[in-house]
Amino acid sequence: MEMTRRGFLKAGGGALATAMAFELTSKSQAFALDSDQSFKLDRTDEYTNICCYCAGGCGSLLSVRDGELVNLEGDPDHPINKGGLCPKGATMAQLRNVVDPETREVVKNPKRTTKPLVRRPGATEWEDISWDDAIKEIARKVKDTRDANFEEVDADGLTVNRTTAIASLGGSQENSEEEYLILKMMRSLGVIAIDNQARV
Repeated sequence: MEMTRRGFLKAGGGALATAMAFELTSKSQAFALDSDQSFKLDRTDEYTNICCYCAGGCGSLLSVRDGELVNLEGDPDHPINKGGLCPKGATMAQLRNVVDPETREVVKNPKRTTKPLVRRPGATEWEDISWDDAIKEIARKVKDTRDANFEEVDADGLTVNRTTAIASLGGSQENSEEEYLILKMMRSLGVIAIDNQARV
């Protein structure tokens, strides 16, 4: 039997109508428009962030709902990564949330450090310390180290005003202005061993 083009279109339309009628009368969810699940990023606040893993400084977008991180992805507007993330950057959410191996549920990372810790000389355990106390102790140790090792004049009688007991390594995500301020602060302390990861 020879089928014409018109006959083919009629047969195809009939088959489509039969399939649609079957789907509409059955309990299939193929045409369900209303779902009981909401969109993953519904009712979230979006924040920008910088990846913490390397000197690249890639940008990321964080979606937060009720104080909980629900999604992390590359920032398409960021000039460095243009929306892409490497495998390490894509797992930044694990700094906050991990999958419990027993229940397979997402839980807050029990090993995440959320406050300053200090291990005193001779101690084997870390102890909690407030941010104010941590800053005061760091400032005191920097001042004491600088004062104990400050050199005003070298062996040849040349004025140097330096300390060789402190070094500074700038972070990889600081911009030029922040690095300039860090450099000025370190120079004012007399630090001469100054480097920056951004050279990577």
